[in-house]
Amino acid sequence: MHSSIVPARSILMWRARNPRPPIAAAPHTEPTAPSYRALLHIDHLRSLLLAALLARLADRMLGLVLVLYVLQRFHSPLLAGSVGFATLAPGLAVSPLAGALLDRAGPAWGIAADMAVSACCILALATLAAAGNDSGASVLCLAALYSLTNPLSAAGVRTLLPNLVPHAARSKANALDTTIHAVVDVSGPAFAGALIGFAGAVPALLTIAALYAAAGASLLPSLRARPPQPRPWRPGLVSDAVAGVAQVVRHPSLRPLAIGYAAYNMGWGILLVAVPVFLRATGGGAHADLLVGALWAASGVAAAMGALLVGRYAAPGRERPLMMAGMVATAVSIWPIGAQFGLPGLTTGLVLVGLSAGPVDVSVLTLRQHRTDPAWLGRVMAVSMSLNLSGAPIGLALGGALLSWSVQAAFVAAALLCAAGALALRRMPIR
Repeated sequence: MHSSIVPARSILMWRARNPRPPIAAAPHTEPTAPSYRALLHIDHLRSLLLAALLARLADRMLGLVLVLYVLQRFHSPLLAGSVGFATLAPGLAVSPLAGALLDRAGPAWGIAADMAVSACCILALATLAAAGNDSGASVLCLAALYSLTNPLSAAGVRTLLPNLVPHAARSKANALDTTIHAVVDVSGPAFAGALIGFAGAVPALLTIAALYAAAGASLLPSLRARPPQPRPWRPGLVSDAVAGVAQVVRHPSLRPLAIGYAAYNMGWGILLVAVPVFLRATGGGAHADLLVGALWAASGVAAAMGALLVGRYAAPGRERPLMMAGMVATAVSIWPIGAQFGLPGLTTGLVLVGLSAGPVDVSVLTLRQHRTDPAWLGRVMAVSMSLNLSGAPIGLALGGALLSWSVQAAFVAAALLCAAGALALRRMPIR
């Protein structure tokens, strides 16, 4: 026994004098994001994406149907423009309040509320039109009422989406969301034009109301899974909305993101009005309008492809350089590629603009979600999206003024604004 104890004691003393080096910890690796197919099997994500598809299809159709309906019924371009303004401006004005409501009531309930209000407004307009009791005032009032709740769904989808998927899957989920936008941009106007052309304004309006109702119904599983929590009522909805605006303005990442993306959207606004003028100036003739539709459809398809590719292959944490590269690529695609080489150059340029737009949009959504406290996400999304959308009408107005002077100047201005958006993002912290 003694002989067996001594070696053991010697071994213990040797180990005390010569400790083993610590075992290196396994390197931390990012969790692997699920595939697009696996993503669609996540609870309630498929119903949210279906609701987004139906609602955005209805939105995109409504913009064209309302203009054609007003022109056919009242023969007033001024009223048509006023109705288009009424479907956008009130919602942008109250978007901070909508964001505060989303953070209080929950995004799923906010989306459902907007779907119900939208369906009722469009159904009321169709009923008045069918009875012949519609007027310019009634159309304007219903359009403004419809607009007031729009931010609840526009920001609500982007607020609910990151709560349904793992952190590593946010880029892919945002890619699916962006792809829905691209598909709707291609199919919505074509469907609306065919419907109002063959069936008339009232069936078109009823179809849009049904799409909103179906979008709300598709959210029923999410609403049952997220019953409203009993919370003590507290005052200060306006102060919550003001705090949401202040959060975006003061945040070191959200502020340059809002400025950069608004400048980028201004470039897009100029491009929307510059493309048809360019085609008419270069001999598009009677086919110019058809070419405009075909070119923007090709750009939309390219945007969907770009979104899906960046969602699949982009590494997490690379959103900032990806956005900057996409904006610079957009600038070069507009000028000189799109403006200096006739119709072939414009076709190539718009396809490249769409291909670059997918990565930019996906990265903007993902970065905003990553750098926002979840308690502020509804307000931040609503305020940021209203700031971003404000760039497009400014760009449209600026483009109209520039085109009266020079088509090339409009393309150069659009390219410079996209490049300025990339420069604004340089002030954003890397982490």
